[in-house]
Amino acid sequence: MTVHLSEHNGSTSEVTPPVTPAQLQQFDELGYVVVEGLLDPARDLQPVVDDYAATLDALAEQWHAEGRLAGTFAGLPFGQRLIKIMTTAGLSWAQHFDISLPQAGVQGDTPLHCTAAVFDLLRHPRLLDAVEQFVGPEIYSNPIQHTRIKPPERVVPQEQGNGLMVRVGWHQDQGVALPEQDEVNVLTVWLPVTDATVENGCLCVVPGSHQDGLTAHCPGIGPDGGLQIPARLITREAVPVPIKRGGALFMQRRTIHAALENVSDDIRWSFDLRYQPIGQPTGRPAFPGFVARSHRHPQSELRDWREWRQLWLDARARLAGNENPTFNRWNKDAPACA
Repeated sequence: MTVHLSEHNGSTSEVTPPVTPAQLQQFDELGYVVVEGLLDPARDLQPVVDDYAATLDALAEQWHAEGRLAGTFAGLPFGQRLIKIMTTAGLSWAQHFDISLPQAGVQGDTPLHCTAAVFDLLRHPRLLDAVEQFVGPEIYSNPIQHTRIKPPERVVPQEQGNGLMVRVGWHQDQGVALPEQDEVNVLTVWLPVTDATVENGCLCVVPGSHQDGLTAHCPGIGPDGGLQIPARLITREAVPVPIKRGGALFMQRRTIHAALENVSDDIRWSFDLRYQPIGQPTGRPAFPGFVARSHRHPQSELRDWREWRQLWLDARARLAGNENPTFNRWNKDAPACA
């Protein structure tokens, strides 16, 4: 089995696809599959780590100069430095590293981490080769995406306990989007930047749950204060999915999943990304996506990270100070939430 990889110069070459037929069959039957070794940790992930470390350097220096931080803790590894900043000064850093806007309270200066290193990861050829096997050759980067850098949950201040910092409860990714997306073949790609283990809070999935349709979600009951499927509605057994950095978890849009609590002494860092066929609703129209790959119209691909960043800055300007758009269909007064 081969796929065609579009090169920047317009030529094509046949390559061995990253996802095997057996893995594609597992995805169809169970709603998820892990592909180990998809990316090279040193070549593909380290530039992202270095990029985030530079941002943390800048934040620490700024907060220290403002008198909000007693020291910059520059000698500590990235994860330990984040934990130290949070536990000694109570400073919230999660939104500074996210690649999406929050769903409420957007201001003209709400932080976003839309950088060249992240954009290169979103468009990594090997990653898109894998995505192409699930959604086809016309690939759109869906804007429902996040960077999640989760410290040990026991040290997270209660006021900072959102889904970027603590575990996320049981949900389906289709359930956090608007109904316009219901029939769209949206693929979730969960990429660990650090090894994801049971101890540090890897994901758990409910195999086969994608076959049961969309399950009711209830607002405000998840451990992160967000949407969650009530436990009584989950009728299948869940399994943890540890993954080494460089691997990826691919999930169908209706696969029920959650994150375990991080009970380790360090961070668990991941990206959750989504891709879909071009020209179909994203389920979050207030946020911008882009054409990541097109065999039919390669000139339509977004290739400049600065343009991607500007799309998000424009969205931030539109949303700043205005009433929050509707982001999902659920109501806390629904019968399932009683």
